[in-house]
Amino acid sequence: MTSIEDLRLDPLIGMEVGTSTILRELARGGSAVVFIAFQRTLKRQIAIKILPKSLLTPETAERFQIEAEAAAILSHPNIIPVYEVGETDDFLFIAMQLIQGNSLAYHIKAAKKNVLPSRRYLPVETTVTIMAQVLDGLDYAHHQDIIHRDIKPGNILVESGSKRPIILDFGIARVSRGLDKENYAIRGTPIYMPPEQVRNETADGRADIYASGIMLFEMLVSDLPLPKIDPVELLSLKMRRKDRLFMVKPSELNPVVNPDMDGIVFRAIAFDPGNRFDSCAEFRQALLDYRNRHLRKTG
Repeated sequence: MTSIEDLRLDPLIGMEVGTSTILRELARGGSAVVFIAFQRTLKRQIAIKILPKSLLTPETAERFQIEAEAAAILSHPNIIPVYEVGETDDFLFIAMQLIQGNSLAYHIKAAKKNVLPSRRYLPVETTVTIMAQVLDGLDYAHHQDIIHRDIKPGNILVESGSKRPIILDFGIARVSRGLDKENYAIRGTPIYMPPEQVRNETADGRADIYASGIMLFEMLVSDLPLPKIDPVELLSLKMRRKDRLFMVKPSELNPVVNPDMDGIVFRAIAFDPGNRFDSCAEFRQALLDYRNRHLRKTG
């Protein structure tokens, strides 16, 4: 079966798509390709995500539709802005802002490679600042009845210069506005998936809180303290251990993390959604309170 990696897409260079002209390929992943394009109407470079119809399946078509619906609703500084959605005879496309920067996953990996052991973690202040903005974006999305359901470092882009984190890829989001029920297969990235998503139960905003809590833990320690096992085994381990998935605390792995952070992380990743923060706003406030107590002098 043809995959996205096998497709020769050079003929698309120079093609006019919507109001833009494709300039060059930027990245490939899953079933889509991202190109840099020039938007003729506003004379600026943008990114265009293309889903070839030759690779279209009911699932990929649904994911594209969900991402397009979410894009039509959301407008927030920490969520990728979408300019145009459409299709040609050969592909579906989403035109969006071109962000100069690297993923949060890239920054975590780069920190791990530092020659100085004390610098193999992202600075705690940086971690709190990024997470506070991500949670603000998610809280906004939740108020628009949209649950992301795939929050992870690879879906957070950190803009160069401003260091603004931007949430990407709402392809498996749940847009509950106007829906009576949910009927999805299990989707997401195993380590970040909350138990209710593993069980294929209806997920609310606390699913994103769980994933954000796992991401926060990872940012604080660089390597999550888990055995190297395959995704299916990891999901099984998560369901068996429940609140004892992690046997060590962030403060035990990173000497500059105050134990107060342990409580924040473990509340966010509680097995039972009822034991997590009630909202991303509450989670965010806990991090800001931590920053005021331990990272900045108040007066």
